[in-house]
Amino acid sequence: MRSNAGSVIVAGVDTDTTHVETAGSRAWARAFAALYDPSLWLGERAGLRRHRKELLGRAAGRTIEIGAGTGLNLDHYAHDLDDLVLVEPDAAMRRRLAERLARRRRRARLVDAPAEHLPFPDRSVDTVVSTFVLCTVDAPDLALREIGRVLKPDGQLLVIEHVRADSPRLARWQDRLATPWRRFARGCRCNRATSELMAASGFELEGLDDASWRLMPPIVRPLVVGRAHKTAAATAVVSAGMRGGSNDG
Repeated sequence: MRSNAGSVIVAGVDTDTTHVETAGSRAWARAFAALYDPSLWLGERAGLRRHRKELLGRAAGRTIEIGAGTGLNLDHYAHDLDDLVLVEPDAAMRRRLAERLARRRRRARLVDAPAEHLPFPDRSVDTVVSTFVLCTVDAPDLALREIGRVLKPDGQLLVIEHVRADSPRLARWQDRLATPWRRFARGCRCNRATSELMAASGFELEGLDDASWRLMPPIVRPLVVGRAHKTAAATAVVSAGMRGGSNDG
């Protein structure tokens, strides 16, 4: 089935949570969602939008975007995808994503689920997209395992992620500012070595280019942009560790 402009289908799944949101944190979640697009505007204009366009033009088949946020990737997906599913666990972000979907009149499914527990069957997805998500999840190894589980053997993972700096000086600043930045940026770990985590989880990185998130704070400027696919080792780990635990979607 091809995706056509039109209705938005909203689906939800029950997920466990390990924390209790206070009224203050809920208020900041709403404020952060409202400020997210304006705060990224300069970085988008300075090159990030071009990275999104070039990368997401490679999405094909059944495509799942994890942590879809406010929908900044929406304009860059082809309209002939077999299916487009946008996964976003944050309620404030999800509301803005739904509004953007309605304005764009794109047909997509909006799913409430964390990256660590994707409600899709094993080997059912052609493309997974992750842009500025793997820095925020509490268990990136589990999220990457879930991505490996749902991807078909010839599937692809498309990523734009900020990463731990190669520069020792900048990496030290990332470490110093990691805690206050995480509180401000709703869980973002500016010093996470995401490329290494992907490789350790059995993803082979193809054309994963180093880039810079220009005009953004230095601690989040180092980026990797590109495509990854599962290795045979990753497929074996997923088959052994996740057998019997797949989710239907």
